[in-house]
Amino acid sequence: MRAFDFGASVSVITLLAVWLVYPLVMGVLASWARRAARCAPPAGDDVPVGSVSVVVATRDGASAVRARVEDCLRATNAPPQLEVVVAFDPRGGPDAAERCFSASGTVRYARGDEPGGKAATLNAGVRAATGDIIVFTDIGQRFHPEAIGALVNALQRPEVGAVSGSLQLESSGAMSLAALYWRWERWLRKCEADVTSSVGVTGAIYAIRKSLWKPLPTGLLLDDLYTPMQIALRGYRVGFVEAARAWETRQPGPSEEYRRKTRTLTGVIQLCVWLPELLNPFRNRLWTQFLFHKLLRFLTPYCALVIGAWCLARAWPMVTRHWGPWPSAAAIALLGVVAVMADRAKQLRNMIAQGFLLQAAVMVATFNGLRGRWDVWRR
Repeated sequence: MRAFDFGASVSVITLLAVWLVYPLVMGVLASWARRAARCAPPAGDDVPVGSVSVVVATRDGASAVRARVEDCLRATNAPPQLEVVVAFDPRGGPDAAERCFSASGTVRYARGDEPGGKAATLNAGVRAATGDIIVFTDIGQRFHPEAIGALVNALQRPEVGAVSGSLQLESSGAMSLAALYWRWERWLRKCEADVTSSVGVTGAIYAIRKSLWKPLPTGLLLDDLYTPMQIALRGYRVGFVEAARAWETRQPGPSEEYRRKTRTLTGVIQLCVWLPELLNPFRNRLWTQFLFHKLLRFLTPYCALVIGAWCLARAWPMVTRHWGPWPSAAAIALLGVVAVMADRAKQLRNMIAQGFLLQAAVMVATFNGLRGRWDVWRR
């Protein structure tokens, strides 16, 4: 039992360190960094920006592509030399979509590299782009008119190599664990960026200097982690621009959110295998942030299971002292059914279900990583 108690204690400490202590430390350090930045003299001359290319990798149809391109072209404070490059995945991009705009200096089209997939499609899109700054986005978002200009302005600082915008999720009015988590995640990324660099960017809205681009490996799952970490390994900062806002127009259901989270978490493990420098504290100056923000989170479901088993082992003798094991189990099951069926607990039930799905995604991603199974896009 002592080993069980020790395991539960370690699990509690791990969860507190990852989900409470680390964010609190980052919040305090970010507050100090912002105060110091307000008092510091100007850092130096800004880097001039000549032109900007917005790259969209997609396999959607013409109407979705048209709406996304029109939204990008509504930018009000972007440099005059702005173009949109639509790169079509060869496995799903319909040829008819290329007719939604005539090929011109404003809108260009590219066919993704074989064998397809997002990474190969992005490689083709960046090759076709002519801008000094590359802004990446997906098909399902909409930009604030000043979002592109805000990203460009942040990249004028010579020490900044990549910047992330702020993605807002559409709200249906109901309490959502995914929405609460994403709000907290945005805050943490901003704190990290204010201290040193953000660990990763938001794939729906981020920008880099084209000179820092490296082609993505075929089959890569997370371009929005691979690209900024490649840039950070070369000594540049990865920033976060709260004023560069984008809105998600799609509301994924629980099963879609589960698949997306499984793919994302599998991509984190893939990145550790394909970019092992990230695991070297002497090579990666963001090693501590990467450890707490990305890697240690994988321990969450396993720590929760250990703590839950410990609580059950401690409480079970007290519950069964008077009734016996089977009546006690029946009473607990009845209470569980009543809680699940209560109308007032609907939102709480939904959040608990979302939490279970999230932890299931962590475990499935762990198994994918242990087996080296990276082809998770089609699931």
